[in-house]
Amino acid sequence: MAISRTSQPDLDVKETRRGEVRRGIPLPMGSQETEGGVNFALFSRNATRVRLELFREPQDSKPSRAFDLDPLLNRTGDVWHIWIEGIRSGQLYAYRVDGPYEPWQGHRFNFCKLLLDPHATALAVLSDWDFGNARGYDSSATTKDLILSHVDDAGTMPKCIFMNEDLDWKDDRPPDHPWSKTIIYEMHVRGFTIHPNSDVKHPGSYRGVIEKIPYLKELGVTAVELMPVQEFNEHRTQDTNLKPGKILRNYWGYDPVSFFVTKASYCSAGTLGQEKLEFKEMVRALHSAGIEVILDVVFNHTAEGNELGPTFCFRGIDNSIFYMLEPDKRYYANYAGTGNTVNANHPVVRDYILAALRYWVVDMHVDGFRFDLASILGRDENGKLLADAPLLERIAEEPILRHVKLIAEAWDAAGAYEVGSFSERRWAEWNGHYRDDVRRFWRGDNGLLGLFASRICGSADIYTNSGKGPEGSINFVTCHDGFTLNDLVSYRYKHNEANGEDNQDGTNANFSENYGIEGETKTDAKIERCRNVQIKNFLLTLFISRGVPMILGGDEFRRTQSGNNNAYCQDNETSWHDWDRLTDQNEIFRFTRGLIAFRQAHPILSIEKFYTEAEIQWFGSGGGSPVWADPEEKQLGCLIHENKDSSLYLMFNAGTEAVHFVLPLLAMARHWYVAVDTAGESPRDLFSAGEEPVLDDCHTYPLTSRSGVILQMR
Repeated sequence: MAISRTSQPDLDVKETRRGEVRRGIPLPMGSQETEGGVNFALFSRNATRVRLELFREPQDSKPSRAFDLDPLLNRTGDVWHIWIEGIRSGQLYAYRVDGPYEPWQGHRFNFCKLLLDPHATALAVLSDWDFGNARGYDSSATTKDLILSHVDDAGTMPKCIFMNEDLDWKDDRPPDHPWSKTIIYEMHVRGFTIHPNSDVKHPGSYRGVIEKIPYLKELGVTAVELMPVQEFNEHRTQDTNLKPGKILRNYWGYDPVSFFVTKASYCSAGTLGQEKLEFKEMVRALHSAGIEVILDVVFNHTAEGNELGPTFCFRGIDNSIFYMLEPDKRYYANYAGTGNTVNANHPVVRDYILAALRYWVVDMHVDGFRFDLASILGRDENGKLLADAPLLERIAEEPILRHVKLIAEAWDAAGAYEVGSFSERRWAEWNGHYRDDVRRFWRGDNGLLGLFASRICGSADIYTNSGKGPEGSINFVTCHDGFTLNDLVSYRYKHNEANGEDNQDGTNANFSENYGIEGETKTDAKIERCRNVQIKNFLLTLFISRGVPMILGGDEFRRTQSGNNNAYCQDNETSWHDWDRLTDQNEIFRFTRGLIAFRQAHPILSIEKFYTEAEIQWFGSGGGSPVWADPEEKQLGCLIHENKDSSLYLMFNAGTEAVHFVLPLLAMARHWYVAVDTAGESPRDLFSAGEEPVLDDCHTYPLTSRSGVILQMR
């Protein structure tokens, strides 16, 4: 059965004019109140027809008013625009855009599809929206798909909301912490407080985060890195082999619907624009507590997917401009592993991404960004990695963004791995080498001594050639993507069966160990103690390393995902913070809090430059130089000179046997004091400043197996 373009449903709407309508202006893009009305502006180079539709209710299938834009009157270059009198804040709107449907040329216009304004800052998202009839049509689609593609989908599609809200920011100022003072806490807004035992009045929301600020302050973090809060469709997940009735949701949110829009379902007060105000209130409250807000942003792809995916925005506005296409333009380049790739280095798209970043900084007051799969942003339209990618340079040099923190996930799903060489010095990077080398060292793998030493010194071997200092390294042992810290020492293998993909998803390169039993145990005290000490070893290493430490939310009280290392679809207790564990695992919370305080009290550990030979000396356990070339050597010590009156001596034993470390000679009238010993029973595992016990034996120190120690000479 063939269906032609001429068989589209009748979408003609009798235009009603209440109030004055003018030609409008092409800038700014999106919707902007001016002179008693609102100006609407939309880019589309290849469109032949654009209609703006206004709606009264989110579920309306017919607009209350519609305006066909005259290509001679309402178009300037590639921008379609119109000014309408009397539009009020809260007005719902969307577009229809027509033009050639020629997939072989990259064009996929479909006037049946209601389209979102890419510059909209709020959406009326239907509670059960699952893209429904938003699916486009393709030359390889089935008859059913083709019929569906010709259905007017307005009643099942979100609408944009024109917002003119305001918030009294009062005296809000960015905390502007230097990298050397930054401690990042990676957080999922919903998962942080949605658990029934979170003890907040507004669980799973921006306001819930506000209620937990005293906790964040007590812990000592200086920045929260929020997993995606750009609007995404949580109802959309890939097909899985689940039991009947089992439903998975897109929990993480790495599948954006709109780059300017704040996630509405994380709002406690409503989903018709109230989320913008509540998000701002959260930022203001965090700033007041001295905590920065870093957004995990996804500009590398969208939820429109591949050639069989839904049409709700860019695909219907100008597909060949916004997406990277294969030589056969019916198909999409897939460098993100999600079906499509944003054509980030096209000048139009580049300006669009910069506008979104400016919006989050100027309007929403955020302090920085972590760019998901950032290597994609450095590819040209043919997929080649550019030496000096225009977008990355523009972001780094953009005046409005000049003082915000920029963090790159310096790889992508198509083989790029640019850790240590990503763009210019302005860009910090998630250091995947740090994660892997520190995990392997403490697991007891051979040949890690030199790499471990480099990681705790800021990874000069990785960053020197690119001109970056240790502040270019975002150090982490765990993040949202992979095992939690508890699971890293409790599971040898991933356990992702609940994801419905036959445990085939998620990485196998976890470098983890279970120390005797696979999974949780409440009866084997020896295994539990070993796990606790290993967790402390990881935390100790993280917070004494030069570079910028990042902790995964919940690791400070041993949050578990039951061995799931890819919980992207687990919006349930698998992923949520179980606050009962804060009581059960208070030993780890106390230790984490104490290490953060220790780091802040000893600036030598976080200076934004690499150590000089005069600042650090290396030792083996016998007091001489380390045997760097011995692959089985698992003990290491280093003496760090803070000033003329104080030094730190760090000792690490990743072996399975206890070792007596020979200590460096003391200066006249100086003593060794124990600051940290990960093998010590709490509270003698970490001592507050001024309460450290003095060592009676100033010549040797006994390190148990798999343990770390910090001594202070003063």
